Amino acid sequence: MESINAEAATAKVAILLCTYNGAEYLGAQLDSLVAQTHKNWVIYASDDGSSDGTLDILERYQSELGKERLVIIGGPRQGFAKNFMSLVKNADIAADYFAFSDQDDLWFVDKLARGLASLDKEPADMPALFCSRTRLINAAGDLIGFSPLFAKKPSFRNALVQSLAGANTMLLNGAARTLLAQTPDNVHIVSHDWLTYLLVSGCGGKVFYDPAPTLDYRQHGGNLIGSNSGIADRLVRVRKMFAGTFREWSKHNLRALSSFNQQFTRDNYVALERFKQARDSSFIDRLFLLKKAGVYRQTSLGTIGLIVAASLRRI
Repeated sequence: MESINAEAATAKVAILLCTYNGAEYLGAQLDSLVAQTHKNWVIYASDDGSSDGTLDILERYQSELGKERLVIIGGPRQGFAKNFMSLVKNADIAADYFAFSDQDDLWFVDKLARGLASLDKEPADMPALFCSRTRLINAAGDLIGFSPLFAKKPSFRNALVQSLAGANTMLLNGAARTLLAQTPDNVHIVSHDWLTYLLVSGCGGKVFYDPAPTLDYRQHGGNLIGSNSGIADRLVRVRKMFAGTFREWSKHNLRALSSFNQQFTRDNYVALERFKQARDSSFIDRLFLLKKAGVYRQTSLGTIGLIVAASLRRI
């Protein structure tokens, strides 16, 4: 792991935890947050109307940790992305860095420290994002695999057609949080992790992808978002792409990005405009504009699928 400077070693991290009927695994996740080697953190838990024992667990941990270390908030009850965004936009949450947390994972003890070591050298006014691969476990906690290993450079051209990593792996600096908080309330958010990748990369920020996992990502029947790791998961993604779901996702992403046009770098703005034009152009122009936009997915097979989908006007 990279060395961490003294300022980052004492930096305050806001852990943005969203819960909803997560009593089965929540205690284990909270234990992994408390066990972090980086100790200057505060958990902000936004519960979206749980009807099981989730709130009881949160309140028990709050009594042990203190209300200054675990803050419990009522969520907006509009789905997981809106719940996370409500924390991002909450002006009462002040910190140097911000980490998204699901309710059912298990963080490695050095997760925050590794993220801080990657981000601490960046200027405070430059949006910066750390994310990583994940290790996959089943409901019983047994190791079952890993998320895909991505080798291509993170970039806005990649972000336009692919989400790089799960929000549960992400650590944002203050500038990235400020950028994300500017997202209009009335836009449909496909996923907050994808939107974060789009905005940080598009607006001239830095994205750090760690090929080594930082957490155990639990796979079970209650997961809202899958791992996208196995053949079956990837086939589902391919079917969605050709069924038009991916085109719908792109539409929502582009609407969300439209409020940030003045903040994109010139190069990324040009790529964005070419991608937008390509979506509604004739067949030849569509392929030409996509090539000019330079969009790509992280795997060669994924890029081939993107080209085929583009040919069928499914992007």
